[in-house]
Amino acid sequence: MKQPKPQLPFESPRLVAAQVATQVIFQHQSLATLLDQYSLKVDERDRALLQELVYGTLRFAPRLELYLKQLLATPLKAKDQMITALLLVGLYQLSEMRIPAHAVINETVKAVAGLKRPWAKGLVNAVLRQFQRQQERLMADLATHPVAIYAHPQWFIDKVSRQWPAQWQQLLAAANLRPPLTLRVNCRQYSGDAYRQLLEAAEIVVINQHQQTLTLATAVDVAALPHFQQGAVSVQDRAAQQAALLLAPQAGERILDACAAPGGKSGHLLEYSDNQILLTAIDSDAKRLASVKENLDRLQLQAVLLHGDASQPETWWDGLCFDAILLDAPCSATGVIRRHPDIKLLRCQADIDRLLPQQQALLNGLWPLLKSGGRLLYATCSLMAEENQQQIALFLQQHSDAREILLTPDCDYWRLTYGVQLLADTTPDAMDGFYYALLLKA
Repeated sequence: MKQPKPQLPFESPRLVAAQVATQVIFQHQSLATLLDQYSLKVDERDRALLQELVYGTLRFAPRLELYLKQLLATPLKAKDQMITALLLVGLYQLSEMRIPAHAVINETVKAVAGLKRPWAKGLVNAVLRQFQRQQERLMADLATHPVAIYAHPQWFIDKVSRQWPAQWQQLLAAANLRPPLTLRVNCRQYSGDAYRQLLEAAEIVVINQHQQTLTLATAVDVAALPHFQQGAVSVQDRAAQQAALLLAPQAGERILDACAAPGGKSGHLLEYSDNQILLTAIDSDAKRLASVKENLDRLQLQAVLLHGDASQPETWWDGLCFDAILLDAPCSATGVIRRHPDIKLLRCQADIDRLLPQQQALLNGLWPLLKSGGRLLYATCSLMAEENQQQIALFLQQHSDAREILLTPDCDYWRLTYGVQLLADTTPDAMDGFYYALLLKA
């Protein structure tokens, strides 16, 4: 009889957090592709701690790196990146978490054993104890340093302060907060009020409700949400929910969801129209397109799913024009840093510059697919003008058959020269940062 493979011993959550942080900070890997994989290396009871350590270390990494620079006589070598990451994990615990300092230092020093560098134990112990003793002085020395104050890279602080001179401090502060868990109740199954009663019966507290949108007091596993697997509800920020509301698909319309993965907006479009539209969802990433099918299957909804480049419709389009198109364009994601703190470490101005031609290609490639009188909703989760209103201004200059329809979202927004911007703030139920512009084909 075949013997089962022996269970490998679980690793320290602090060591695993350092492994993930190394991948993100030094090897520029996306956190979204790492955490699920690495969480299997720790005991199930430690997975919440691992997530807190990873997200927190990355969220405050620009500030923590300044602290570490002050504490080390000389920077560690490139081959010792994991030790640097472990020190950042330790500094995050000491500066931002409520774990007793002696427990932080002891457990972080113990984690060094997994690095096979015995000499590093003394270094980690000395650096963390030095920070514990000198924390107030270090913070005072860096009290006027923008990176230490706002925990964002300097280029990003400069850019946001230029583009949003009245709101920049609020935006940076909001980006460092844990995001709320916001739900979209499936209107085909429950009213918002009815589903709220189910949550309350399950002792899940709702802190805000707006029609079909419910924001929870604390995050919970989706498995704890009543009838989640039956499609009663989806996790989606209220800012992202505006896409279906603003496009407002009508029964019988032929709709295209371009760049559709992972399918949250596809599902909402179908729910909004009571599954009475003909929806085509396309994405260039085959693996992520599979997640669209999984989401629609859970919601008991259907769409035509296509794998292809939305900017090159000649490779996939059947020649039948669409009544409406949702273009959720690839962008810098600078409006959702609170959900994806690795963005502040992975992005730079050059990345934004590279995205602009792609956004333009998508707008230009999809416009001929729209019927006369049809509408295209351009959306990004970016705060940056060059990805948002400047793209729409350029498009309107180049297309005489396009005009803007003024939007009025059912939430707080800023009206721009073209389109509207939703901004995050520091309230418990704050939305993500999103941009929307609606174009009509004359």
